[in-house]
Amino acid sequence: MNQIIVFKGDLPDNIILNGPVAVDTETMGLNLLRDRLCLVQLSDGNGKAYLVQIMKGIDCPNLKKVLTDKNILKIFHFARFDVAKILNDLGVEVAPVYCTKIASKLARTSSPSHSLKSLCFDLLNISLEKEQQTSDWGVETLSKAQQQYAANDVLYLHQLKEKLDVLLKREGRYELALECFSFLGTRAKLDLLSFSEPDIFAH
Repeated sequence: MNQIIVFKGDLPDNIILNGPVAVDTETMGLNLLRDRLCLVQLSDGNGKAYLVQIMKGIDCPNLKKVLTDKNILKIFHFARFDVAKILNDLGVEVAPVYCTKIASKLARTSSPSHSLKSLCFDLLNISLEKEQQTSDWGVETLSKAQQQYAANDVLYLHQLKEKLDVLLKREGRYELALECFSFLGTRAKLDLLSFSEPDIFAH
């Protein structure tokens, strides 16, 4: 049975995450510069999801310590957005990083879809509900439905990483994936400077 624990402002001192740690964020919208960060979700891969509500004017040193710990791998789905948002709003660079979306695009070239919902269904036979995706994440108290949605975004990332690593190695693209992951911090900085579309690598 999965457990969801909500904290306001920061992780408490007694929560020890040794990694790898699954991470996701919820924001007021998809504009990196305009829409504020509201929630950071973490999971240790053992069925617990920690939801940290980001409070205006309150620092979160324990959360930042986890996000910047070089000995803890952070697993994201679409890390490009989350890493940039955390850098913009919390002022810290997240590393090291693994992105299940990039891994899927490199390993599952036969699939037209690389969403978290598709990955969970295709690789884990788990159906995710996404109705809360566009709900108001700035509320003071998260609903049970919001909590479950947010938790689902991190509870399965460890399992997906295991499956995707097998596929990446089978297809000879594991090292290439690692190189892509290491570039995400730079990609986030480019996005925050509005070097997004067209991509600077385009003609």
